[in-house]
Amino acid sequence: MYVATIPNRGSPPAILLRESYREDGKTKNRTLANLSDWPSQRIELFRAVLRGDPLVPLGDNGFEIHRSLPHGHVLAALTIARRIGLDDLLPRRASQRRRDLALALIVARLLDPAAKLATARMLDSATASHSLGETLGLGSVTAREIYTTLDWLGSEQSFIENTLARRHLKHGMLVLYDVTSTYLEGRCCPLARHGYSRDSRSDRPQLVIGLLCAADGCPVAVEVFEGNTADPATVAAQVAKLKQRFRLRHVVLVGDRGMLTAARIEQTLRPAGLDWITALRGPAIRQLAEAGALQFSLFDTRDMAEISSPDYPDERLVVCKNPLLAEERRRKRDELLALTEADLGKIQARVAREKNPLRGAATIGKAVGAVIGKRKVAKHFELTITDEAFSFTRKTEAIADEARFDGFYVLRTSLPAQQADTTATVRAYKSLAQVERAFRCIKTVDLALRPVFHWTAPRVRAHVLLCMLAYYLEWHMRKLLAPMLFDDHDRASAEAARASPVAKAKVSKAAYQKASTQRIELGDGQVQPVHSFRTLLDDLATLTRNTVCFGGQKTLAVQATPTPLQRRAFSLLEVELAAA
Repeated sequence: MYVATIPNRGSPPAILLRESYREDGKTKNRTLANLSDWPSQRIELFRAVLRGDPLVPLGDNGFEIHRSLPHGHVLAALTIARRIGLDDLLPRRASQRRRDLALALIVARLLDPAAKLATARMLDSATASHSLGETLGLGSVTAREIYTTLDWLGSEQSFIENTLARRHLKHGMLVLYDVTSTYLEGRCCPLARHGYSRDSRSDRPQLVIGLLCAADGCPVAVEVFEGNTADPATVAAQVAKLKQRFRLRHVVLVGDRGMLTAARIEQTLRPAGLDWITALRGPAIRQLAEAGALQFSLFDTRDMAEISSPDYPDERLVVCKNPLLAEERRRKRDELLALTEADLGKIQARVAREKNPLRGAATIGKAVGAVIGKRKVAKHFELTITDEAFSFTRKTEAIADEARFDGFYVLRTSLPAQQADTTATVRAYKSLAQVERAFRCIKTVDLALRPVFHWTAPRVRAHVLLCMLAYYLEWHMRKLLAPMLFDDHDRASAEAARASPVAKAKVSKAAYQKASTQRIELGDGQVQPVHSFRTLLDDLATLTRNTVCFGGQKTLAVQATPTPLQRRAFSLLEVELAAA
C-alpha cells in the first residue's frame, strides 16, 4: 500500500490510499480509501508508517536534543593530527590518558588558543565548548591535569624534537634558522630580560625564541633564550643540536646576516663542519666595492652575478640588485631626512626666537641629539652648535655615496656551484621567509603565543613547544586546504613565471583570482568567499555533534548535515564524514 497524490485540474489534488497487485502478469492498482479530507500532518505520519520509518511518540518522552557541540573543526584537526603521526611524537612510556591530554592540548591550541585554565574548561565533559574532549573520551578534566600534562610535554621536548628531526631532516639538506622575541607579563620568570622587542613592547621583559625548520618550512625544533640574548649567540646551541642530538653529519645552515656573522662562521660553523648560506652586512659590502671586487657597472643589464674576493677564500659571493628594493630604500631615506629636517627646523626656531630663546651649547646639543638619534640619520647632517646659534645642512655627497648601494645585497656561501648554483643559492636564502611566516602564525591570531603568563622557565619552554607543535599541525593542514584559503596553492607555476629569483615574488593566476574576486568555486556553480585559516576553522565548527534522546530511553550522537563549503574542506583533507 502507498499514499498517492493525484492532480485534479483546478481543484486541490486528491490524496488516495492505493494498493498494487498483479493480474495475468500485469501490475495494476486499486484505490482503497480517499484521504483527501485528512490533515496534512496525519497524511505524512501515515506515509511514514507505510514506509516502515521508526516512529517516536511526541510529548515529554519524544525526540529531544540534550546537547549540541561544535565538531567539524575538531574532526578535521584530529583526523590530520593522527594521519601525520602527531600522537606518535609523544612517548609511549606515559599513560594513555596523559598522551590523550597532550594531544588534546596541541589540537585545542590550534582550534581555540586560550589560557590553560580556559583550555581545561573547554575539554571537561561538563563545561566543554567543543567536542574535542568528548571525541577523545577525556571525561572530567581539571586545571591541575592540564598543567601537569604541559610540564610532562616540556620534559619530553628532546624526544619529540629528535623524532621530528628523523622525519624531516636528512644529511646534506638545507636547515632554516631564525629568531624572534616576545614579551611576558610579570617579572618572576628567570628567562625574562629587557632586550630588543620585535613586538614594539619594550616596556615589558622579553624572551628570545629560535626556530629550526626544514627546507620546506616545516618546524622541527624550538628553543627559548633569555630576553637579552643577541641573535648570533643562539647559533652555537643550534649547531650542537644538529650535530649531537640529531646526529646529522653535514647540513647547510641558512640564516640572515644578523645571525650568521663572520665571527660566528669562523668560531662555530666552520669547526663543526657545517656549510652555510647567509648575507654580508653593509660595511662588508662597502669594503668589496672599495677593493674593486664589486663593480656597479656589472648590474646595468643584470640583477645577479657571482664574484670572488681574497677576503672570503673558498667561498662564493652572489651579488644581487633589486630595483624595487632600491626605490623603497631611497623613498624611506628621503622621508626620514625630511622629517628630521622639520624637527631640526623647530629647534632652530627656538634658538632664534626673541622671547625665551634656547641658549647654551649643551642644552641645544641635547635637544638636537634627541632628534638626530630618533631616526638614526645623524651621519647625513652637518651640525653647527654654539651657545647662541644652531644650523644644519645635508651631507649631499655622503647621501649620494650611500645611495649607490641601494638595492644591493651580497650572499655568502661555502657551497660549491655543483651543489647549489647562483639561482639555487638566492632561492635558499629567500626561503627564510617561511620561518618568518611561522613566527607570524605562532605569535599572532592563529596560535596566540604572546603574551606569556607563565612564571617558571620549564613551563615557559613547554608553552613555546606546545605552540610549535600546534603550528606543525597547522602547517600540514594549510598545505591541504590552500585552494580554499588566500594562500597561493600553485607556487610552482608562479616560480616558473618569475624571470629571476632576485625579482619581486609573484603569485600564481589562481591565487591572483582568489585575491581579486575573494571567491572560490565549489563546483555545480556554487561560489563561496575565500577564507583565512582561522575563519575556515570557525566555519567548520558550525558542523555540530548532537546528543539526541529518543523516547526518553535511547541516546545517539547525531552529526549535522555539512554545508557544500564544509564538504569541500573535508574532501581536501580526505576526512570521511561517516567517521564522525
